[in-house]
Amino acid sequence: QLQLVESGGGLVQPGGPLRLSCAASLFTFDYYAIGWFRQAPGKEREGVSCISSSGSSTKYADSVKGRFTISRDNAKNTVYLQMNSLKPEDTAVYYCAASRLSLVRRCLEAEEWDSWGQGTQVTVSS
Repeated sequence: QLQLVESGGGLVQPGGPLRLSCAASLFTFDYYAIGWFRQAPGKEREGVSCISSSGSSTKYADSVKGRFTISRDNAKNTVYLQMNSLKPEDTAVYYCAASRLSLVRRCLEAEEWDSWGQGTQVTVSS
């Protein structure tokens, strides 16, 4: 059973950076595409970014394009989400998700993913 654990959330001021990590407990991690989603109170879960199993393909939601960067280190079974120029509207619980596919074409849609982490809270506030 693939397990995903997010970390790196916290309180950050507007304009500041934060880096989230998603660690996986499966030796074949490099076969899996990984996605990041977020959910703010009272809102639906929103796709943020995704990365293919090799790391060669990435995608971003328009709301984070140019500010967030997704990357992966398959040797460490970890995917990162570097978030810069954070805004109050980025406040949410952030989740990572895994798919047994190497590339998920509709990767910003939650129903395309097989396994989910428990989430990490990100709060952007002064």
